[in-house]
Amino acid sequence: MDKIFHLNRLKTVKLVAVIRKPKRSQIFQIAEALIAGGVEVLEVTVDTPGSFEMIAALKETFGAKATIGAGTVLDAETAKRAIEAGSDFIFSPIFDQETISLTNRYGKISIPGVMTPTEIVKAYQMGADLLKVFPAGSLGPQYFKELRGPLGHIPLMPTGGVTLENAAEFIRNGAAAIGVGSALLDKRVIEEGRFNLLTETAKRFVETVRNAAVREGE
Repeated sequence: MDKIFHLNRLKTVKLVAVIRKPKRSQIFQIAEALIAGGVEVLEVTVDTPGSFEMIAALKETFGAKATIGAGTVLDAETAKRAIEAGSDFIFSPIFDQETISLTNRYGKISIPGVMTPTEIVKAYQMGADLLKVFPAGSLGPQYFKELRGPLGHIPLMPTGGVTLENAAEFIRNGAAAIGVGSALLDKRVIEEGRFNLLTETAKRFVETVRNAAVREGE
């Protein structure tokens, strides 16, 4: 499966699960629960001990069912290690030109972090596929509505502070997708092994995003 396939999946599902510092013993259960809930794009942050091994294992096990990527990537060297582990996309909290170039060179999806209109345009011109607008919770859904006029041709993905309460508004205001961390992956739920609840939360997010996308397309 190539970059276009995974990019289309991401833009169709419109939801990326940000899995930050999971325990290695729970990563498969987390992935299974999310996929069962309809979340088909999973990100493992590289500040997780053993993150590259986790990415490789997830790709081997769930590669046909989900798009697997690396998050919190700050430089090209880390991006290369993540890609060698099997990452389909590289998610960054910052805009680093070298990281974008390397990710494109290897035919993977590049999602750098940006905040201002100038950063958005520059990163897109450098070859980014989507732009992670971070921290979205501080900027709010209205920010995306205001960007839509001059920058409507550039796909934006709010991440950081996205919840069930504001997810639909981000989509209705023009977000191509959303990145969700703690609001989806409740730490206590995971620690207690209640993965059925994780699946239910995933279903609610998927339904919320789907309904918002339908309304946006009307």
